[in-house]
Amino acid sequence: MTDPQGPLARFKVIDLTRVRAGPTAVRQLADWGADVIKIEAPEGDAGLGGERHGPDFQNLHRNKRSLTLNLKAPEGLEILKRLVAQSDVVVENYRPDVKFRLGVDYESLKKINKRIVYASISGFGQDGPYRDRPGFDQIAQGMGGLMSITGLPGQGPVRVGIPVADLTAGIFAAMGILVALLEREQSGEGQWVTSSLLGAQIAMLDFQAARWTIAKEVPGQAGNNHPTSIPTGVFQTADGHINIAAAGNDIYHRCCRALGVPELATDPRFVTGKSRLENRDTLNGIIEAITLKQTSAAWIEKLNGEGVPCGPIYKMNEVFDDPQVKHLGIARTVHHKILGDVEVIGQAIELSRTPWSVRSATPEAGEHTDTVLAELGYGDAEIAALHTKKVV
Repeated sequence: MTDPQGPLARFKVIDLTRVRAGPTAVRQLADWGADVIKIEAPEGDAGLGGERHGPDFQNLHRNKRSLTLNLKAPEGLEILKRLVAQSDVVVENYRPDVKFRLGVDYESLKKINKRIVYASISGFGQDGPYRDRPGFDQIAQGMGGLMSITGLPGQGPVRVGIPVADLTAGIFAAMGILVALLEREQSGEGQWVTSSLLGAQIAMLDFQAARWTIAKEVPGQAGNNHPTSIPTGVFQTADGHINIAAAGNDIYHRCCRALGVPELATDPRFVTGKSRLENRDTLNGIIEAITLKQTSAAWIEKLNGEGVPCGPIYKMNEVFDDPQVKHLGIARTVHHKILGDVEVIGQAIELSRTPWSVRSATPEAGEHTDTVLAELGYGDAEIAALHTKKVV
Protein backbone atom coordinates (compact mmCIF):
# COMPACT_ATOMS: atom_id res chain seq x y z
CA MET A 1 0.00 0.00 0.00
CA THR A 2 1.21 3.55 -0.65
CA ASP A 3 2.42 5.51 2.36
CA PRO A 4 -0.38 7.23 4.31
CA GLN A 5 0.75 10.71 3.32
CA GLY A 6 -1.14 13.75 2.18
CA PRO A 7 -4.45 15.43 3.03
CA LEU A 8 -6.52 12.84 1.11
CA ALA A 9 -4.87 9.79 2.66
CA ARG A 10 -8.09 8.80 4.46
CA PHE A 11 -9.94 8.29 1.16
CA LYS A 12 -9.96 5.13 -0.96
CA VAL A 13 -10.59 5.61 -4.68
CA ILE A 14 -11.55 2.97 -7.25
CA ASP A 15 -10.20 3.97 -10.65
CA LEU A 16 -12.16 2.41 -13.53
CA THR A 17 -10.86 4.94 -16.04
CA ARG A 18 -8.74 4.62 -19.15
CA VAL A 19 -7.00 6.78 -21.77
CA ARG A 20 -6.68 10.36 -20.43
CA ALA A 21 -9.59 12.40 -19.05
CA GLY A 22 -10.46 9.90 -16.33
CA PRO A 23 -6.87 9.11 -15.32
CA THR A 24 -6.22 12.85 -15.11
CA ALA A 25 -9.05 13.23 -12.59
CA VAL A 26 -7.80 10.34 -10.48
CA ARG A 27 -4.20 11.56 -10.64
CA GLN A 28 -5.23 14.73 -8.83
CA LEU A 29 -6.53 12.65 -5.92
CA ALA A 30 -3.59 10.23 -5.95
CA ASP A 31 -0.98 13.00 -5.78
CA TRP A 32 -2.65 14.40 -2.67
CA GLY A 33 -2.44 11.05 -0.91
CA ALA A 34 -5.61 9.12 -1.73
CA ASP A 35 -5.29 5.31 -1.81
CA VAL A 36 -6.09 4.69 -5.47
CA ILE A 37 -6.76 1.21 -6.80
CA LYS A 38 -6.59 1.14 -10.59
CA ILE A 39 -8.84 -1.56 -12.02
CA GLU A 40 -7.45 -2.97 -15.26
CA ALA A 41 -8.54 -5.73 -17.60
CA PRO A 42 -6.67 -9.01 -16.99
CA GLU A 43 -4.40 -8.20 -19.96
CA GLY A 44 -3.74 -4.68 -18.61
CA ASP A 45 -4.60 -1.28 -20.05
CA ALA A 46 -1.43 -0.75 -22.10
CA GLY A 47 -2.24 0.88 -25.43
CA LEU A 48 -5.10 2.87 -23.91
CA GLY A 49 -3.29 6.11 -23.23
CA GLY A 50 0.07 5.04 -24.62
CA GLU A 51 2.39 2.10 -24.08
CA ARG A 52 2.73 1.13 -20.45
CA HIS A 53 6.40 2.10 -20.17
CA GLY A 54 5.99 5.22 -22.33
CA PRO A 55 5.97 8.81 -21.00
CA ASP A 56 2.20 9.30 -21.25
CA PHE A 57 1.13 6.19 -19.33
CA GLN A 58 3.86 6.63 -16.71
CA ASN A 59 2.92 10.25 -16.11
CA LEU A 60 -0.80 9.48 -15.76
CA HIS A 61 -0.81 6.54 -13.37
CA ARG A 62 1.79 7.18 -10.67
CA ASN A 63 0.77 6.86 -7.02
CA LYS A 64 -1.72 4.08 -7.82
CA ARG A 65 -2.01 0.36 -7.14
CA SER A 66 -3.04 -1.98 -9.95
CA LEU A 67 -5.68 -4.70 -9.62
CA THR A 68 -6.51 -6.70 -12.75
CA LEU A 69 -10.15 -7.70 -12.84
CA ASN A 70 -12.58 -9.20 -15.34
CA LEU A 71 -15.77 -7.28 -14.65
CA LYS A 72 -17.75 -9.48 -17.05
CA ALA A 73 -17.22 -12.46 -14.74
CA PRO A 74 -19.58 -12.72 -11.73
CA GLU A 75 -16.61 -13.24 -9.43
CA GLY A 76 -14.97 -10.11 -10.81
CA LEU A 77 -18.08 -8.07 -10.21
CA GLU A 78 -18.26 -9.44 -6.66
CA ILE A 79 -14.69 -8.30 -6.01
CA LEU A 80 -15.55 -4.81 -7.23
CA LYS A 81 -18.62 -4.69 -5.00
CA ARG A 82 -16.52 -5.64 -1.98
CA LEU A 83 -14.17 -2.81 -2.87
CA VAL A 84 -17.06 -0.36 -3.23
CA ALA A 85 -18.29 -1.25 0.25
CA GLN A 86 -14.94 -0.12 1.67
CA SER A 87 -14.28 2.85 -0.60
CA ASP A 88 -15.14 6.53 -0.85
CA VAL A 89 -14.92 7.31 -4.56
CA VAL A 90 -15.47 5.52 -7.87
CA VAL A 91 -14.36 7.19 -11.10
CA GLU A 92 -15.26 5.91 -14.58
CA ASN A 93 -15.17 7.18 -18.15
CA TYR A 94 -16.98 4.43 -20.03
CA ARG A 95 -19.40 5.31 -22.78
CA PRO A 96 -22.56 6.26 -20.82
CA ASP A 97 -24.42 2.99 -21.46
CA VAL A 98 -21.55 0.64 -20.54
CA LYS A 99 -21.75 1.06 -16.77
CA PHE A 100 -25.43 0.11 -16.82
CA ARG A 101 -24.73 -3.03 -18.83
CA LEU A 102 -22.01 -4.00 -16.36
CA GLY A 103 -24.18 -3.14 -13.35
CA VAL A 104 -21.62 -0.69 -11.95
CA ASP A 105 -23.65 2.51 -12.38
CA TYR A 106 -24.19 4.93 -9.50
CA GLU A 107 -27.64 3.74 -8.43
CA SER A 108 -26.44 0.12 -8.32
CA LEU A 109 -23.33 0.91 -6.28
CA LYS A 110 -25.20 3.32 -4.02
CA LYS A 111 -27.17 0.32 -2.73
CA ILE A 112 -23.88 -1.16 -1.51
CA ASN A 113 -22.47 2.05 -0.04
CA LYS A 114 -24.67 5.13 0.25
CA ARG A 115 -21.59 7.25 1.01
CA ILE A 116 -19.93 6.49 -2.32
CA VAL A 117 -19.06 9.49 -4.49
CA TYR A 118 -19.36 8.32 -8.08
CA ALA A 119 -17.77 10.37 -10.87
CA SER A 120 -18.47 9.89 -14.59
CA ILE A 121 -16.57 11.58 -17.40
CA SER A 122 -17.90 11.37 -20.94
CA GLY A 123 -17.52 13.03 -24.30
CA PHE A 124 -20.84 14.89 -24.35
CA GLY A 125 -22.71 14.19 -21.12
CA GLN A 126 -24.70 11.37 -19.55
CA ASP A 127 -27.88 12.26 -21.45
CA GLY A 128 -29.02 14.38 -24.38
CA PRO A 129 -28.92 13.84 -28.15
CA TYR A 130 -25.17 13.13 -28.29
CA ARG A 131 -25.08 10.87 -25.24
CA ASP A 132 -23.98 7.77 -27.15
CA ARG A 133 -21.42 9.39 -29.41
CA PRO A 134 -17.79 8.42 -28.79
CA GLY A 135 -15.86 11.28 -27.24
CA PHE A 136 -12.42 12.42 -28.35
CA ASP A 137 -10.45 15.52 -27.40
CA GLN A 138 -10.10 16.99 -30.88
CA ILE A 139 -13.82 16.56 -31.55
CA ALA A 140 -14.55 18.55 -28.38
CA GLN A 141 -12.01 21.21 -29.36
CA GLY A 142 -13.87 21.66 -32.64
CA MET A 143 -17.41 21.55 -31.26
CA GLY A 144 -16.46 23.68 -28.27
CA GLY A 145 -15.27 26.53 -30.49
CA LEU A 146 -11.60 26.43 -29.55
CA MET A 147 -10.30 25.52 -33.01
CA SER A 148 -12.13 28.47 -34.56
CA ILE A 149 -10.19 30.97 -32.42
CA THR A 150 -6.80 29.22 -32.58
CA GLY A 151 -4.23 29.85 -35.28
CA LEU A 152 -3.38 32.70 -37.63
CA PRO A 153 -6.17 34.80 -39.17
CA GLY A 154 -7.51 33.09 -42.27
CA GLN A 155 -5.52 29.91 -41.60
CA GLY A 156 -8.53 27.71 -40.99
CA PRO A 157 -9.26 25.67 -37.85
CA VAL A 158 -6.22 24.75 -35.74
CA ARG A 159 -6.00 22.16 -32.99
CA VAL A 160 -4.37 23.23 -29.73
CA GLY A 161 -1.12 21.41 -28.99
CA ILE A 162 -2.38 19.62 -25.88
CA PRO A 163 -5.57 17.58 -25.26
CA VAL A 164 -7.08 20.49 -23.37
CA ALA A 165 -10.65 19.12 -23.34
CA ASP A 166 -9.50 15.79 -21.91
CA LEU A 167 -7.31 17.41 -19.28
CA THR A 168 -9.82 19.99 -18.10
CA ALA A 169 -12.70 17.51 -18.04
CA GLY A 170 -10.54 15.46 -15.68
CA ILE A 171 -9.57 18.41 -13.52
CA PHE A 172 -13.19 19.61 -13.29
CA ALA A 173 -14.24 16.07 -12.33
CA ALA A 174 -11.64 16.01 -9.57
CA MET A 175 -12.96 19.33 -8.28
CA GLY A 176 -16.50 17.93 -8.34
CA ILE A 177 -15.37 14.86 -6.38
CA LEU A 178 -13.80 17.04 -3.71
CA VAL A 179 -16.96 19.17 -3.46
CA ALA A 180 -19.06 16.01 -3.11
CA LEU A 181 -16.76 14.68 -0.38
CA LEU A 182 -17.13 17.97 1.49
CA GLU A 183 -20.91 17.87 1.11
CA ARG A 184 -20.92 14.28 2.37
CA GLU A 185 -19.61 15.51 5.70
CA GLN A 186 -22.96 17.27 6.17
CA SER A 187 -25.41 14.89 4.51
CA GLY A 188 -23.68 11.57 5.17
CA GLU A 189 -24.41 10.54 1.57
CA GLY A 190 -22.45 10.46 -1.64
CA GLN A 191 -23.70 11.57 -5.04
CA TRP A 192 -23.13 11.32 -8.76
CA VAL A 193 -20.57 13.78 -10.18
CA THR A 194 -20.47 14.24 -13.96
CA SER A 195 -18.26 16.15 -16.37
CA SER A 196 -17.81 16.05 -20.14
CA LEU A 197 -15.17 16.97 -22.66
CA LEU A 198 -17.60 19.26 -24.47
CA GLY A 199 -18.73 21.04 -21.31
CA ALA A 200 -15.17 21.44 -20.05
CA GLN A 201 -14.00 22.84 -23.37
CA ILE A 202 -16.76 25.44 -23.47
CA ALA A 203 -16.09 26.43 -19.86
CA MET A 204 -12.42 26.93 -20.69
CA LEU A 205 -13.32 29.40 -23.47
CA ASP A 206 -14.23 31.80 -20.66
CA PHE A 207 -14.19 35.40 -21.95
CA GLN A 208 -14.11 34.30 -25.58
CA ALA A 209 -17.41 32.48 -25.05
CA ALA A 210 -18.81 35.44 -23.10
CA ARG A 211 -18.04 37.70 -26.04
CA TRP A 212 -20.79 35.78 -27.82
CA THR A 213 -23.24 35.10 -24.99
CA ILE A 214 -23.18 38.69 -23.72
CA ALA A 215 -22.08 40.90 -26.64
CA LYS A 216 -23.17 38.62 -29.54
CA GLU A 217 -19.68 38.97 -31.02
CA VAL A 218 -18.22 35.97 -32.85
CA PRO A 219 -14.47 35.97 -32.06
CA GLY A 220 -12.09 34.87 -34.78
CA GLN A 221 -8.49 33.78 -35.06
CA ALA A 222 -5.96 36.25 -33.69
CA GLY A 223 -2.82 34.16 -34.04
CA ASN A 224 -0.17 35.19 -31.53
CA ASN A 225 -1.93 38.47 -30.80
CA HIS A 226 -4.17 38.78 -27.79
CA PRO A 227 -7.71 39.32 -29.06
CA THR A 228 -8.40 42.37 -26.88
CA SER A 229 -5.22 43.55 -25.09
CA ILE A 230 -2.87 45.43 -27.42
CA PRO A 231 0.10 45.15 -27.78
CA THR A 232 0.29 41.56 -26.62
CA GLY A 233 1.98 39.06 -28.88
CA VAL A 234 5.15 37.50 -30.28
CA PHE A 235 7.95 39.76 -31.42
CA GLN A 236 11.14 38.81 -33.22
CA THR A 237 14.48 39.76 -31.69
CA ALA A 238 18.07 39.67 -32.89
CA ASP A 239 18.33 35.99 -31.95
CA GLY A 240 14.80 34.59 -31.65
CA HIS A 241 11.36 35.56 -30.42
CA ILE A 242 9.81 36.85 -27.19
CA ASN A 243 6.35 37.42 -25.80
CA ILE A 244 5.39 40.92 -24.72
CA ALA A 245 2.11 41.61 -22.91
CA ALA A 246 1.56 45.35 -22.55
CA ALA A 247 -2.11 45.33 -21.60
CA GLY A 248 -3.70 48.54 -20.37
CA ASN A 249 -2.50 52.13 -20.66
CA ASP A 250 -0.09 52.11 -17.70
CA ILE A 251 1.81 49.04 -18.87
CA TYR A 252 1.73 50.29 -22.46
CA HIS A 253 3.38 53.56 -21.39
CA ARG A 254 6.06 51.62 -19.49
CA CYS A 255 6.59 49.45 -22.57
CA CYS A 256 7.14 52.52 -24.73
CA ARG A 257 9.76 53.82 -22.29
CA ALA A 258 11.54 50.46 -22.14
CA LEU A 259 11.64 50.30 -25.94
CA GLY A 260 13.12 53.78 -26.08
CA VAL A 261 10.15 55.32 -27.90
CA PRO A 262 8.12 57.19 -25.24
CA GLU A 263 6.45 59.22 -28.00
CA LEU A 264 4.43 56.13 -28.98
CA ALA A 265 2.46 56.54 -25.74
CA THR A 266 0.94 59.82 -27.00
CA ASP A 267 0.73 58.95 -30.69
CA PRO A 268 -2.97 59.48 -31.61
CA ARG A 269 -3.01 56.11 -33.42
CA PHE A 270 -2.18 54.25 -30.23
CA VAL A 271 -3.29 56.44 -27.34
CA THR A 272 -6.25 54.26 -26.25
CA GLY A 273 -6.91 50.55 -26.12
CA LYS A 274 -9.51 50.96 -28.87
CA SER A 275 -7.14 52.85 -31.16
CA ARG A 276 -4.36 50.36 -30.53
CA LEU A 277 -6.73 47.55 -31.52
CA GLU A 278 -7.71 49.38 -34.71
CA ASN A 279 -4.04 49.96 -35.59
CA ARG A 280 -2.61 46.77 -34.13
CA ASP A 281 -0.61 45.68 -37.19
CA THR A 282 1.01 49.09 -37.53
CA LEU A 283 1.93 49.20 -33.83
CA ASN A 284 3.26 45.65 -33.86
CA GLY A 285 5.41 46.47 -36.87
CA ILE A 286 6.93 49.48 -35.12
CA ILE A 287 7.66 47.45 -32.00
CA GLU A 288 9.22 44.55 -33.91
CA ALA A 289 11.52 46.90 -35.83
CA ILE A 290 12.87 47.89 -32.43
CA THR A 291 13.05 44.45 -30.81
CA LEU A 292 15.04 43.14 -33.80
CA LYS A 293 17.95 45.33 -32.69
CA GLN A 294 18.73 43.43 -29.46
CA THR A 295 18.75 39.86 -28.18
CA SER A 296 15.84 38.16 -26.48
CA ALA A 297 17.70 38.08 -23.15
CA ALA A 298 18.41 41.81 -23.30
CA TRP A 299 14.77 42.69 -23.98
CA ILE A 300 13.45 40.29 -21.33
CA GLU A 301 15.64 41.95 -18.72
CA LYS A 302 14.87 45.48 -19.85
CA LEU A 303 11.10 45.06 -20.20
CA ASN A 304 10.65 43.14 -16.96
CA GLY A 305 12.79 45.77 -15.25
CA GLU A 306 10.20 48.35 -16.28
CA GLY A 307 7.35 46.18 -15.03
CA VAL A 308 6.26 45.07 -18.50
CA PRO A 309 5.33 41.36 -18.70
CA CYS A 310 7.79 39.74 -21.08
CA GLY A 311 9.26 36.27 -21.44
CA PRO A 312 11.04 33.79 -23.68
CA ILE A 313 9.36 31.25 -25.92
CA TYR A 314 10.87 27.94 -24.91
CA LYS A 315 11.21 24.56 -26.50
CA MET A 316 10.34 21.78 -24.05
CA ASN A 317 13.93 21.09 -23.00
CA GLU A 318 14.41 24.80 -22.26
CA VAL A 319 11.28 24.87 -20.08
CA PHE A 320 12.81 22.46 -17.60
CA ASP A 321 16.20 24.21 -17.64
CA ASP A 322 14.65 27.47 -16.49
CA PRO A 323 15.65 28.38 -12.91
CA GLN A 324 12.12 29.36 -11.89
CA VAL A 325 10.71 26.08 -13.20
CA LYS A 326 13.38 24.22 -11.22
CA HIS A 327 12.48 26.28 -8.15
CA LEU A 328 8.79 25.40 -8.49
CA GLY A 329 9.70 21.69 -8.36
CA ILE A 330 6.84 20.69 -10.63
CA ALA A 331 8.92 17.88 -12.16
CA ARG A 332 9.48 15.11 -9.60
CA THR A 333 11.68 12.04 -9.78
CA VAL A 334 10.26 8.62 -8.97
CA HIS A 335 11.96 5.23 -9.18
CA HIS A 336 10.43 2.64 -11.48
CA LYS A 337 11.60 -0.93 -11.01
CA ILE A 338 12.08 -1.43 -14.75
CA LEU A 339 12.70 2.07 -16.12
CA GLY A 340 14.83 3.32 -13.24
CA ASP A 341 14.52 6.96 -12.17
CA VAL A 342 11.99 8.90 -14.25
CA GLU A 343 10.65 12.43 -13.95
CA VAL A 344 6.91 13.00 -13.99
CA ILE A 345 4.94 16.25 -14.12
CA GLY A 346 3.33 17.23 -10.85
CA GLN A 347 0.72 19.56 -9.44
CA ALA A 348 0.38 23.28 -10.13
CA ILE A 349 -0.84 24.12 -6.63
CA GLU A 350 0.86 23.92 -3.24
CA LEU A 351 -0.47 23.76 0.32
CA SER A 352 1.67 25.12 3.12
CA ARG A 353 1.26 22.19 5.56
CA THR A 354 0.11 19.20 3.51
CA PRO A 355 2.02 18.90 0.25
CA TRP A 356 1.32 16.70 -2.73
CA SER A 357 3.89 14.03 -3.50
CA VAL A 358 4.93 11.41 -6.02
CA ARG A 359 5.31 8.36 -3.79
CA SER A 360 5.35 5.51 -6.28
CA ALA A 361 5.81 4.95 -9.99
CA THR A 362 3.09 3.67 -12.31
CA PRO A 363 2.60 0.00 -11.38
CA GLU A 364 2.85 -2.97 -13.67
CA ALA A 365 -0.50 -4.51 -14.65
CA GLY A 366 -1.86 -6.43 -11.68
CA GLU A 367 1.16 -5.65 -9.52
CA HIS A 368 -1.02 -5.30 -6.41
CA THR A 369 -3.78 -7.77 -7.25
CA ASP A 370 -2.95 -10.31 -4.55
CA THR A 371 -2.38 -7.64 -1.92
CA VAL A 372 -5.71 -5.92 -2.59
CA LEU A 373 -7.59 -9.23 -2.62
CA ALA A 374 -6.02 -10.18 0.71
CA GLU A 375 -7.12 -6.81 2.15
CA LEU A 376 -10.67 -7.70 1.05
CA GLY A 377 -10.51 -10.95 2.99
CA TYR A 378 -9.70 -13.44 0.23
CA GLY A 379 -7.53 -16.35 1.34
CA ASP A 380 -4.54 -17.74 -0.54
CA ALA A 381 -6.52 -20.62 -2.05
CA GLU A 382 -9.32 -18.30 -3.18
CA ILE A 383 -6.81 -15.94 -4.78
CA ALA A 384 -5.12 -18.81 -6.61
CA ALA A 385 -8.50 -19.98 -7.89
CA LEU A 386 -9.33 -16.49 -9.18
CA HIS A 387 -6.06 -16.48 -11.12
CA THR A 388 -6.76 -19.93 -12.53
CA LYS A 389 -10.20 -18.84 -13.73
CA LYS A 390 -8.70 -15.64 -15.21
CA VAL A 391 -10.98 -13.47 -13.11
CA VAL A 392 -7.89 -11.52 -12.10
